[in-house]
Amino acid sequence: MADTFRITLGQLNPTVGDINGNVVKARAAWEAGRDAGADMVALPEMFITGYNAQDLVMKPAFHAAAMQAAEALAAECADGPALAIGCPWVEGAALYNAYLICKGGKIASRVLKHHLPNETVFDEVRVFDAGPLGGPYSVGNTRVGSPICEDAWHGDVAETLEETGAEFLLVPNGSPYYRGKFDTRLNHMVARVVETGLPLIYLNMVGGQDDQVFDGGTFGLNAGGALAFKLPAFDEIVTHIDLERCPGGWRIVEGHVAQHPDEWEQDYRVMVQSLRDYCGKTGFKKVLLGMSGGVDSALVATIAADALGPDNVRCVMLPSEYTSPHSLEDAEACAKALGCRYDYVPIAETRAAVTSTLAPLFEGTEEGLTEENIQSRIRGLLLMALSNKFGEMLLTTGNKSEVAVGYATIYGDMSGGYNPIKDLYKTRVFQTCHWRNANHRDWMMGYEGEVIPERIITKPPSAELREDQKDSDSLPDYPDLDAMLDILVDQDGSIADCVAAGFDADVARKVERLIYLSEYKRFQSAPGARLTKGAFWLDRRYPIVNGWRDPS
Repeated sequence: MADTFRITLGQLNPTVGDINGNVVKARAAWEAGRDAGADMVALPEMFITGYNAQDLVMKPAFHAAAMQAAEALAAECADGPALAIGCPWVEGAALYNAYLICKGGKIASRVLKHHLPNETVFDEVRVFDAGPLGGPYSVGNTRVGSPICEDAWHGDVAETLEETGAEFLLVPNGSPYYRGKFDTRLNHMVARVVETGLPLIYLNMVGGQDDQVFDGGTFGLNAGGALAFKLPAFDEIVTHIDLERCPGGWRIVEGHVAQHPDEWEQDYRVMVQSLRDYCGKTGFKKVLLGMSGGVDSALVATIAADALGPDNVRCVMLPSEYTSPHSLEDAEACAKALGCRYDYVPIAETRAAVTSTLAPLFEGTEEGLTEENIQSRIRGLLLMALSNKFGEMLLTTGNKSEVAVGYATIYGDMSGGYNPIKDLYKTRVFQTCHWRNANHRDWMMGYEGEVIPERIITKPPSAELREDQKDSDSLPDYPDLDAMLDILVDQDGSIADCVAAGFDADVARKVERLIYLSEYKRFQSAPGARLTKGAFWLDRRYPIVNGWRDPS
């Protein structure tokens, strides 16, 4: 009986739908394991198709192609270590989220996911059938149990595997980031180790998919929940982990424990990674954005420079007569500090032409919000024209506070393909700017140092669509607004909860009303990086037509 077991782990970044490309990555990881003398090579959940493939995975031609690719990969990997890889699998009329164990040129075992998540961004009950509680599979003379992702968050699957002879647990995951997620995962996995007495390896994928970012952070736990190793968060890594047989069973040989980033760095990395992969996986190499001289566009430009490189980011200032001199100065200073292209496109003449065209129809009415929004929509038109002409994806720059209450112009500043700060409240925008000015990492493609001028961060926020306009004219101060939005959106709380937190009931009702009224805008808005479990898109799904208001 062997006294050691080597497992090669692929903490890798698949692309949803790119079956051939994902197979190439899997084959390269297997070859690395073969060359390192591994007994087994493991890849994450649903790796062949990418994750989360949503309804695409139900398309017969798609899951059939994935299954055929898995069988061909198994044949190619006949001479060497076993290969464990996630893939959809059909048995009879049922479609499963499966983990395939390939040995000797064929798929020797299949693990079928039992617990299907059906909350936040997951709709697996809609997509898959639930597999039975199963037992372990054999690799050489070792019996391995693989609860698939959600299965490890419940005690019954791991307990069944332990009772049926599993000697250690390998948990393949497609687990996306939200703030604080790593600690939640770790606590659940420690519970499984304590309950079963088995060592556990938690293997997670990395990379961006639409709004979600898979943050890796693969780790191993020994008896009692002691951390044996941890891979860096977010990075693509193929590494080799050894287990040794002891009198009490298998034990993971201790290795490097990578330091986990703090929540500010994690959030920023997610915004950078989501944009980098959204562009990379859809074919965009360059982006542009409207550069207003305000804090939101400055942060988005910085994220874009870090994601794609300064040479691939175009910042466009589109001033009107209400644009202040310091906004002009700040926008140019930030673009230059970032090393991005800066274009200056005044909109006064265009606005005058639109106003003149509409004058006969608007005669007898007072100027107001309509005229303000014309400015924003002219900017959207011009930015989209540049996007079309030069093949640069337009980024939107609305923070979560604005997105929540509709403080944005649909078909205006909401125009664009992606919004990196969509799930970042305004108060955190300011703090994130300070963090980025003070920190630089090797995964950032932008410059070190103070790339966002301090005046941009400290001046009062303004849309500058009318004389002396301030955001606080229309909205509560951002610390108060964000605190109420956290209660009403992220915590799914009530007006009474806002009052209990010290806020005026009428102000809270106004905020709630704005949230519901702006649902139609969010329905048409660009996707953006998910940072919390209260993100606008798959996490929170509300009707557009909604006559209900909290009576408390």
